[in-house]
Amino acid sequence: MASLTIRLHPADNVVVAGMDILPETPVPGSDAVTRTTIPAGHKIAVQAIAPGEPVRKYNQIIGFASEAIAPGDHVHVHNVSMGDNFSRDYAFGADAVPTDFIPEAERATFQGIVRPDGQVATRNYIGILTSVNCSATAARMIADHFRGNALADYPNIDGVVALTHGYGCGMANQGEAIDSLRRTIAGYARHPNFGAVLLLGLGCEVNQVDSLVEAEGLTPGERLHTLSIQESGGTSTSVREGIKFIEKLLPKVNDVTRQTVPASHLVLGLQCGGSDGYSGITANPALGHAVDLLVRNGGTAILSETPEVYGAEHLLTRRAATREVGEKLVERIRWWEEYTTRTGGEMNNNPSPGNKKGGLTTILEKSLGAVAKAGTTNLVDVVRYAEPVTGKGLVFMDTPGYDPVSATGQVAGGANVICFTTGRGSVFGCKPSPSLKLATNTPLFQRMPDDMDIDCGTIATGDATIAEVGEQIFQLILETASGRKTKSEELGFGSDEFAPWQMGAVM
Repeated sequence: MASLTIRLHPADNVVVAGMDILPETPVPGSDAVTRTTIPAGHKIAVQAIAPGEPVRKYNQIIGFASEAIAPGDHVHVHNVSMGDNFSRDYAFGADAVPTDFIPEAERATFQGIVRPDGQVATRNYIGILTSVNCSATAARMIADHFRGNALADYPNIDGVVALTHGYGCGMANQGEAIDSLRRTIAGYARHPNFGAVLLLGLGCEVNQVDSLVEAEGLTPGERLHTLSIQESGGTSTSVREGIKFIEKLLPKVNDVTRQTVPASHLVLGLQCGGSDGYSGITANPALGHAVDLLVRNGGTAILSETPEVYGAEHLLTRRAATREVGEKLVERIRWWEEYTTRTGGEMNNNPSPGNKKGGLTTILEKSLGAVAKAGTTNLVDVVRYAEPVTGKGLVFMDTPGYDPVSATGQVAGGANVICFTTGRGSVFGCKPSPSLKLATNTPLFQRMPDDMDIDCGTIATGDATIAEVGEQIFQLILETASGRKTKSEELGFGSDEFAPWQMGAVM
């Protein structure tokens, strides 16, 4: 049975409800008695908290009392706010320690697809990428031709997928917005999980295909073909030409064999969506343990969603391999503070209605749980959205907190597997990289068995430890990289979730 409450640190003045708790229930380990019904995953005060005093969870400040809070009170949005000021000691590199790498001869392996350039794939797709929304329908027409039994004679091809978006025109032809879009598309064009790519444009858009290819140093050839609808003579002609290109390449793309390769070739994207009060207690720290195992085996993990590390970034700067790396993260935090102010928002707008219903009160609380996905190893680099990830170890990529946009940037940066924790039940996939879904609580896992790959709720019930579930996650990552399908792949997710970050004005 689940514990009635979960205390995360002796210095905390709140505990977390391990199940729905009725009024007048004594709170274990304290003199408090619940004064109202407390939903599972929500917080209960175990001490009196005066107005303006900090609310502490994980032995960190998650907000400030906006009114007097008595022992046994439900602690949530009605009596907690962000406050006007909270200090963080960045202490760059203070907690950085040498990584305890596993000897190379003993490192984990998986069955990967080695490309001619040495990159290693976990999947083998053919991609149709679009420069602009106007070429989206034609791209889907081409992909639709290869549905059903069209690939029956090519068992080593995972599919032909059209990744379309609503951007590419009505924007400036230079600057941050178009640079980010081009970086994203080019990252997918180079991704090892694509055996071949067709880049399809309209012809009059701002994001011209030729300019994109030149700016990003792409080289059209046998496995990268470019096509313009207007220059080709229209939609029907372009669709026929696109189909012809792909049909010609099917035998070559199919001609691959999986082979044993070290886990150092894995680049793992870390995501959390639909988070709840258990995220920072079960799935996120378990994923963090798996990340530590991956890094010790020479692999790479990408932590992202900058608005969702806000207020917890000091836990990362203290692990920065160098002061420069830590300062790059702080600079991104400052950019987001200015960006949200300029657009009429605030950082605490991030927690969604689902997050709050699941027990998360402020962005500070959400971020402290989200950072647990990153494990404990050093932060080795900070990169821009969709920038190629070249560092080995834990890397931070600046992205929005919106999951499809964030994961799109990670895949563009080279992520060949995604791990996605969720407490409310996010459904997600991101072709061409497989996405594993980690449930923070057992009721969710039982309620959505077709979507969830692992039940991390066993940590809350005491049936498993963080380390045991983390090992389970790591082993499933290796199996998935070797070809085992995830639940989201079985459901067909991944085409519509391609979502480049739309930055700047739409004109």
